Amino acid sequence: MIKKVGLFLWCEPGGGGAFQYSQAMLDAVFALPSDKYSVVVGYSSELWLDHLNNYDVKSLPAFHGPFGRILSLGATVAGLPVGPWRMLNSLFYSLARKLLQEQCDLWIFPAQDMLSYQLPLPALVSIHDLMHRFERRFPESCSRLQYIGRENKFRNICRWSKGVLVDSEIGRQQVMESYGLEKDRIHVLPFIPPGYMLQGGTSPDVKRRYHLPDKFLFYPAQFWEHKNHKNLLKATARLKCEIPDLKLVLAGSRKNAYPSVVNLVQELHLADDVLFLGYVPDSDMKDLYRLARALVMPTYFGPTNIPPLEAFAAGCPVAVSDIYGMPEQVGDAALLFNPDSVSGIADCLKKIWTDDRLVEELTSKGQQRAGRWGRKQFNVRVEEIVARVICHDAYKPTGTSDL
Repeated sequence: MIKKVGLFLWCEPGGGGAFQYSQAMLDAVFALPSDKYSVVVGYSSELWLDHLNNYDVKSLPAFHGPFGRILSLGATVAGLPVGPWRMLNSLFYSLARKLLQEQCDLWIFPAQDMLSYQLPLPALVSIHDLMHRFERRFPESCSRLQYIGRENKFRNICRWSKGVLVDSEIGRQQVMESYGLEKDRIHVLPFIPPGYMLQGGTSPDVKRRYHLPDKFLFYPAQFWEHKNHKNLLKATARLKCEIPDLKLVLAGSRKNAYPSVVNLVQELHLADDVLFLGYVPDSDMKDLYRLARALVMPTYFGPTNIPPLEAFAAGCPVAVSDIYGMPEQVGDAALLFNPDSVSGIADCLKKIWTDDRLVEELTSKGQQRAGRWGRKQFNVRVEEIVARVICHDAYKPTGTSDL
């Protein structure tokens, strides 16, 4: 009997990692064997239409609408019990009726959407991170209101969903530890690099357009405090006398903690050594990785992250924080350092800047690692998880996911 799978695309294109993950999930759902599954895709933004036109799949406009948003928010703020709200939602909320009418055997929510538990749908829901619990020292994750909101969301996801998706074994352990969810309801689905890292050739004018130095270390990240730009800058300053040609290129929108990062660059006398690119479109990212000496990522958040995978795919060496699921993610294909240690970061920068043999070795290992886990393996793993969540029995997928 053919099973029906729905995919709900909540985040908008251009929404960073959540969008890239949703795009990968769209590819995987479309790749499900047609003799076993039919597929419907609900989308909450018309911006998805340009992407959906590339797929021969039933699509369903599923806009929240102001009334639905008010109802959902009001129910959450008022602390109404989720169980009765799930049953009554369709009486007031047209989006609820639209999704329920599809009668899917499973709905996949790749963007941690509250709708996954506010409707009586069989749901498979992603939990990308629980850093509000594990990294409360940063302003973007420590506010009481944000903590309460995320706790409410993730507790309800764990209570009401048929299955939860996480990025790593560490992610699975954190969900079990935090919410007591049974291990067999948590499914590990590691990230893959976004599609733009694997498409097209190179643009010969990227170096000229961005005024890039001949040799530089690269860090693409929004300027949140947890991204740890400041320890990276301090490590760079520590090496300036020893390595005067050391250059750092930072990509990311000029918001959040950006002003304080710029101030630190001035205080450390690094104005000639640090280049801020601002927002960089996806079409240029592949070339920036290829031109860089290495990706250096001193983040405090995980469990894992997408930039190391982008770098592996582009043949760019990687140095990354040694916390949470990142050692599991990169294996022996990257240098690891303590993100709290300026001296440790500096030692890593020195090695990767001066040791050509090490750079060649890391590049080769990274490309091998990228070849072992990519879109094909991701799609197979999604098929395996979908079958297990729907059928609750042993299942052997058409390929092998290596997990």
